[in-house]
Amino acid sequence: MSQPAYQDLAAFLVVAREGSFTRAAAQLGVTPSALSHAIRGLEERVGLRLLNRTTRSVTTTEAGQRLCDQLEPHFLDIQSALDRVGELRDAPSGTVRISASNHAIDTLLWPRLRPLLAQYPDIRLELSADSRLVDIAADRFDAGVRLGEQLAPGMIAVRIGPDLRMAAVASPSYLAGRQPPVTPQELAGHRCINLRFLTQGDLYAWEFEQNDRETRVQVEGPLVVDNIDHALRAAVDGVGIAYVMRDRVESHLASGVLVQVLEDWSPPFSGYHLYYPSRRRPSQAFSLVVDTLRSEGPR
Repeated sequence: MSQPAYQDLAAFLVVAREGSFTRAAAQLGVTPSALSHAIRGLEERVGLRLLNRTTRSVTTTEAGQRLCDQLEPHFLDIQSALDRVGELRDAPSGTVRISASNHAIDTLLWPRLRPLLAQYPDIRLELSADSRLVDIAADRFDAGVRLGEQLAPGMIAVRIGPDLRMAAVASPSYLAGRQPPVTPQELAGHRCINLRFLTQGDLYAWEFEQNDRETRVQVEGPLVVDNIDHALRAAVDGVGIAYVMRDRVESHLASGVLVQVLEDWSPPFSGYHLYYPSRRRPSQAFSLVVDTLRSEGPR
């Protein structure tokens, strides 16, 4: 049996990870047909089907998943070795992949890391917006950004943001003629704007706390969105009550465009942390990213 080429194995990993020849081809800079041909050639050389192909999805077979599990750590080691060799050049270089929420990217990562790209043109950032608690090692991320209470065990965590608060908000036009809710349970009598996490499929249950008493409420209303900005826009337009990060609505509250309700039920909670595996040997580029985010975080 002829030995598979490195580039075919690398391409196979991308297809398996993306679950799509189209997305994988775009990432690799080749055509889907050329990529499909390469994978079929790989399957012929190993003598096993590695991928199940349908018109809607691409999934790994048992043999394909076993090959993925075996290859992944070795390819990560190769990339790490290439990054370290690249550090012998005058300037730091390499790609740093970070999984984070849209809110964290908008408010923390991009504002702080944008100057880093200008200062070190050979560093490349990949910021992936995702509401899941992803396995950063399995999904080949260098680090993740999540709230303090969501951190996975066995990780190095670096706090990069202040405490945060949620805010239930509505427009004055919506509240006109209505009794504002005093407790989370009274939201049942209001039109609320639901948020669905696409990566989980579930509607977000609104979380409140008062005097160490935690309450989760599944609200109902005329609108479901998958983006906080859309929920905020709907609240401004008088559709109902939205539940968003307070820092996203400070200007709306100050101007009177929105009004906060249930404020006593929204205490501060631990803010964003950058986390990554303790066994990771950081590249110079990754260390610069961590130092930049840490230095501008809370004291």
